[in-house]
Amino acid sequence: MRPTLLTAGALLAALTGCAATPPVSAPVSANPVDHRAKNVIFFLGDGMGVNTLTAARIFAAGEDGELAIDRLPESAFVKTFSNNAQVTDSAASMAAYMTGVKQNNGVISMSFGTRSIAPGKDANGNSLVSRCENGEAAVTLLELARRRGMAVGVVTNTSVTDATPASTYAHACHRKLETDIAASLVPGGAGYNAALGANGLDVLFGGGAQQFTPFARGGKRADNRDLQAEFRARGFRVVNDTAGFDALAPGVPAVGLFAANHMDFDAIRDAARQPALPAMTAKAIDLLAPNRNGFFLMVEGGLIDHALHATLGKRALQETVAYNAALQAALERMEALDPGLKNTLIVATADHDHTLLLNGYAARTGKTTPTHPGVLGLVRTADGKPTLDSQGMPYTVIGFGTGEQRHKGDRSTPLTDAIVTADDYHQQAVVRTRTGAETHGGSDVYLGAAGANAELFRGTIDNTRVFNLIKTAAGL
Repeated sequence: MRPTLLTAGALLAALTGCAATPPVSAPVSANPVDHRAKNVIFFLGDGMGVNTLTAARIFAAGEDGELAIDRLPESAFVKTFSNNAQVTDSAASMAAYMTGVKQNNGVISMSFGTRSIAPGKDANGNSLVSRCENGEAAVTLLELARRRGMAVGVVTNTSVTDATPASTYAHACHRKLETDIAASLVPGGAGYNAALGANGLDVLFGGGAQQFTPFARGGKRADNRDLQAEFRARGFRVVNDTAGFDALAPGVPAVGLFAANHMDFDAIRDAARQPALPAMTAKAIDLLAPNRNGFFLMVEGGLIDHALHATLGKRALQETVAYNAALQAALERMEALDPGLKNTLIVATADHDHTLLLNGYAARTGKTTPTHPGVLGLVRTADGKPTLDSQGMPYTVIGFGTGEQRHKGDRSTPLTDAIVTADDYHQQAVVRTRTGAETHGGSDVYLGAAGANAELFRGTIDNTRVFNLIKTAAGL
C-alpha cells in the first residue's frame, strides 16, 4: 500500500512530531541521537566546487553578500575521491553519498569493487545494453526511507536517469545504462527495483523522456516499451509541461518529464514547457509532506556541471544561483510546515569540484548587473585599469584549468568586458581539451546543514560518511 496521506488538519500535527511513527527497520533506541529527523531533504549541486560557489556569491550578491547555502548553520568539508580515482565522476560520488560505499567511477550504487563495464550496442546502435557481470546492489538512503514507510521523491533539471538522480533509486555497473535505469522506476514492469516498494517513487521531476519512450516514437527504448503509459496504468499522474505540473495535487504519485533529455539552462528555459528548479522543489515538498511517516527528497541542480564542462562561466553561475533559490524555497516551505525545522534535516552539498578558478589580484567587483560585469569581467586594479598578462593583454577574473578555449601564441585582439560577459562566452583555460570536455577537479567540496541533528555535520569528512550521518540523523 502507498503511505497513508493526512488531511490538512492532521498535517501540522504529523510534521511537529505529535503523530510520529517509530521506524520499521530498527527500534528508536537504536538511534544514538535524541530525536530523529522525520523529513530529510538532500540538495546536490552537481560540480559546485568552492570556487564556483564563491564566484556565484559575488555574481549574485557581491563579495560581502550571501547565498542560501551560506546561511545554513552547520558545515563541513567533504573529500570526494572515488575508489579508483583521485578525481571522481558524478556516479561514484553520488553513490557514495547514497550508499556509504566507495564506488569506482561510472558505477551506480553497487557493492564495493564493482567494475564499470561500458554498455554494448542495441538493435538501433545505441550503447544501452548491459554487460554487467559483477557486483550487487548497495542499499540507498531512499530505499531505507521507503522501507520505513516514508514518502520518497527525486527532483533534477537533468535527465532523471542521469548519474546523480539514478544513484538514489537504481543499481548498475555503468551510468550509461539509462533505459535500464528508467525501467527500474516502473512498478510491476520488467527490471523494476523492488526495493522501492510496491508502488515506487511518489515524486519524480526532471528531463529524460527519451529513456521512457519507444525508439519507434523518437525515444531510446529498443524494447519499444512506453514507460510513461505504464506509469499511468499504475495510477501515476504523468505530465510533460508547466500547465500539467501546476495542476498536480497531493494524493496521487506524480511523474513530470519536461524534456527529451536534459532540461534547458534556467536563463533560457521556456517557462511554458519547463518549470523552474525552485518550483519543482516546492511542489515536491507539497506532494510528499502529507505522509504521516515523513519523507525523503533529493534535489539536484545538475546543469551547474553541464555549464562548467562547456566552460560557460556565466551559465554556471546562473545555475548555481538557481540551485540556491531552490534551497531557499525548501527552507521557507519547511519552516512554514515544521517551524524551527525540529523534525526536518536539510543537507546541501556538491558531488565534486571543477577546474574553475578566480584569477589575479582583482579589485572588488560587487555583483554583476546589466551594466556592470562584476566577477564575469576583466581583472582590474583598484583604479579600474585592466591587469595585463606577459603579452600585454587583459584577462578575465574567471578562468579554467582545463577547457576548449586556450589561445595558441600571441593574441592579436584584446579581450573586452563586452566580449567576456556575453551569455555563451567560453572562458580561457590553461590546458586545452576537446569542445565541452573541461574536467572535474579533485578538491574537497562544501557541505551545509540545518534542522534536526544538523550538528552531526562538522569537520572534514569522507563522502561515504555523509551517508552514515544522514542515516543516523533520520534513524534509518
